This record gives sequence, C-alpha cells and structure tokens, in this order.
Amino acid sequence: MPNRHADRAPAPREDAHDWHDSKAPTTGGIALIAAAAADSDAHPGDGPRTWTGPWFRSLFAQLLKFGVVGGSGILVDLGVFNLLRATVLGPDQVVWGPMAATVIATCVAIAWNWVGNRLWTFREHRRSDAATREGLEFLAVSLAGMVIGLLPLWLTHYGLGMTSAWADNISKMVGIGLGSVFRFALYRWWVYAPHRAAAKA
Repeated sequence: MPNRHADRAPAPREDAHDWHDSKAPTTGGIALIAAAAADSDAHPGDGPRTWTGPWFRSLFAQLLKFGVVGGSGILVDLGVFNLLRATVLGPDQVVWGPMAATVIATCVAIAWNWVGNRLWTFREHRRSDAATREGLEFLAVSLAGMVIGLLPLWLTHYGLGMTSAWADNISKMVGIGLGSVFRFALYRWWVYAPHRAAAKA
C-alpha cells in the first residue's frame, strides 16, 4: 500500500534566531515588556528565560552599569542645577528659576546618559543601523522621566513653600530616583530590548 505521506515535503525548520511571534508589537513600552516575557517563555533557547538565574544575573549586571552611568549623570545634573540656581536662575531673580534650572540640567544629563548607556550599559543590544530611532526613543523616555522628576520639586517648592536650597536639592534627588526607575524599565524593555535586536538580525 503506498504511503500517503511519502510525497509530503518536510516542514521547514524554524531558524533558531527567527522565533519572534509575527504579531509581537514593535512599539509601545508596556506592550513590548509583555511581548518580551511571552517570547522568552515560548522560546527559551534564544537567551536566558525570564525569571531564571541567568536572566536575573544579566539584569543585575545591567542595573549596576546603569547605576554607574546614572550616578555620574546625577552629579552632572546636580552640578548644572546648583550652578544655574546660584547665578542666573536664582529664585530671587527668576520666579520659575529652579524649575528652569532643573529642565536645563536634566537635558545636559540626558546627553551624558545617552552616551554612557549606548556605549556601555546596553552596548550588546544597540544597533548601528537604528541609532536615530534609538536616540529619539531614548530622548522620549528621558523627557518623560524628567517630567516625573519635576513633580516632587514643584510640590515642595511651589505647593508647600519649602524654598530653601536644601529642600530643593532633596526634592530633586527624590525626583531623580523616581525618574531613574521609570527610565531603566523603558530603556531595558523598549529602547534596547534584546528581542528587538534579535528580530532584526
């Protein structure tokens, strides 16, 4: 009896690096985080599976690098902020001086962090053919983080009337901490998401 399956061509083998679901989104921070977790669970062979020891070690290493870059960025941020606050943007001279000084200082720190994170923290996942896209996404995340960082300063300086340099710096540090958590999450799972680089490859 002839074999009915003899003439069937074997199913094409899926390439080991081409496992990403076709419906996985390519934009949107929260959607990408969810897609990355789903892809990792479905295809653990492409990299450390989510929530495993190697995954946590990789994440911890990135956190350390991010902390070093971010720590130096904080020094840049605070240095520019206090320089401007003590000179041309002092609250006695400009009503919104501390807020303006924060915006300028944060923009300088964003440029500093962009270089450090692209060349060191996330260098394994950066793409030379997508530098413009990564730069725009990095800027968008950084600006959103800046808005988050402005909230404590606005609350204490203008809402509660705590206008001393000490109070401004404490509020700014709290804002930097909140903004840093937000930025790392979006950098790690959106701008420099490993599965985006793998999908392109």
